This record gives sequence, structure tokens and C-alpha cells, in this order.
Amino acid sequence: MKLSIKLGKLELDSPIICASGTFGFGEELRGLVDFKAIGAITTKTLTLDSRKGNPPPRIYETDGGVINSVGMENPGVEGFIKHKLPLISKLKTKCIVSVGGFSNKEYEEIIRKLVELNGVDAFEINLSCPNLKLKKLVSQNSKATYTLVKLLRKLTKKSLFVKITPEVTDIVQIAKAVEDGGADAVSLVNTYFSMAIDIESQKPILGNVYGGYSGRAVKPMSLYKVWKVAQNVNIPVIGGGGIENFSDAIEFILAGATAVSLGTVNLVDPDSSKTVLIGIKEYMKKKKITDINDIRGLV
Repeated sequence: MKLSIKLGKLELDSPIICASGTFGFGEELRGLVDFKAIGAITTKTLTLDSRKGNPPPRIYETDGGVINSVGMENPGVEGFIKHKLPLISKLKTKCIVSVGGFSNKEYEEIIRKLVELNGVDAFEINLSCPNLKLKKLVSQNSKATYTLVKLLRKLTKKSLFVKITPEVTDIVQIAKAVEDGGADAVSLVNTYFSMAIDIESQKPILGNVYGGYSGRAVKPMSLYKVWKVAQNVNIPVIGGGGIENFSDAIEFILAGATAVSLGTVNLVDPDSSKTVLIGIKEYMKKKKITDINDIRGLV
């Protein structure tokens, strides 16, 4: 039974990736998680300088998911190198570093600082954080997306993935810009813009007013976007958005995802990857599937 997959040069023993933002830097969960079940972890998004993030409250649980407005809180690239990377390197899984920025130059500087370091197996370029008060996200503009991806592609031979927002008119156009820029895979979807209001105080619940919505309620929309993109690009798709169990994961693979990304479910069960992987194995045994790659894109 083959469960290994390939994203550019990065080979993973499992198709399961823990998404950025819901798994910390991984090392915080030692003793709680079976890292052998995880193909790779994606770190919290790094910015050039440290960030405290948005004002609280920064997370709100709804009936069908979670709205978060963390605002890319992180120790900055130097803090990551000094305090986080040495611990991450000891984990029994691959590490994808999520990179964010407020200009092309910032993205470039971060990649330059990390590109030669051991323990950094790949990069995920975050062009889609919904919690920052920007006029427009990079991945809402195909030209801006292409320009930045092409710039960063020249800086590294390591696998380069790009995470894009679902909040666009034509997500295929953005995904093609990612592919044309030279990325090894496109990662989707990031969270959906959302908000909640306290009717007693008559004010927004989140300190940042709005945030990003994730969880089981977004799965049907996310699944459609993954299916649509997978049909129109020739690079692997990392698919996620509302995956909670093995059945959800299989749906995304059938829709065309090479790897599946577990996000919000990690907040409920940090070891959810193990449960999902066991379910995938049982499904493959039941269906007499010897290679997980054989069912990719059957729909």
C-alpha cells in the first residue's frame, strides 16, 4: 500500500500536511502528536520582523467553524531561526516554512535568510492572509501573483508552494499565474472573509472587526475550488478547507488534490492526522487500492 506523494522535489511518506496557523511550529505539540502520520507540517507564517498580531479577541467559534483574526503573530525570521528551527529539525516529519510579507522585497529577504538552512524542506508563500488590513491580497491579482512567484522561484531550488485565497472571481486564473511563475504546487484554500457581531454590545466580536472563516462549513466550497483548479493546472494541488476525517480527505484526493491539508480540526484534536491516515488506509484496503495516487482526480 503506497501512501507517499511528491510535490516538486519534496517527497512525503504521507499525503497529509498540517496547515499553517493551526499547528503552531509543530514543536509545541511534541508528546501529543504522532508525527510519523504526518507527511509535513507547515509552520505559522513568518514575516521579516516579529509581529504581535491583531488585538483580541482574535478567535471566535461559530456553529459551523471558527473565525480567526490572529494577524500573523510570529517571532520574525531571526527569532524563528534561533528559537524554533532547532526544535523543528528534531521532529520526525518534513517542515514547510510559510512565508508572508508586506512587499516583494520582504518576501525576498526572508527566503534569502532561510534558503540554505537545514530543516527547511520547502516553502509555502502565503499570498492570502485575510486578517490584515490590506486594500487587496496579492493572490487577488494574477499579475502581482505571477511577478512575486517568478521572483522567489529564482532564489531557491527547494520546493515552492503558493497559498491562494478563495475570495476571487476566477480562482483558476490565479492558480495559472502561480504555475506560470514557476511554483511547484498551488495550495488552496485559505480562509473566507467573515465577521460576527455581538447584538448586546452592538459591536464586532473580533478586535480586528473581521477575520477568516474555516471549518466544516466551508468544505463544499473548498472542494469545488480544488476540483476546478486541478482540472486546469499541471502542477500538484494541495487541497484543504474543512477536512475533519478520512472521508473528507478522500473527497479532496478524488477531486484532484495530491496532498490534503488539515487545519481547523487540529484545534480540536492535534493528533487528527493519525486518525485520518488510519481511515485512508482502511478505505484503500476496502477498495483494493494499492497506490493513493491512483485515485487522484477520478472525479
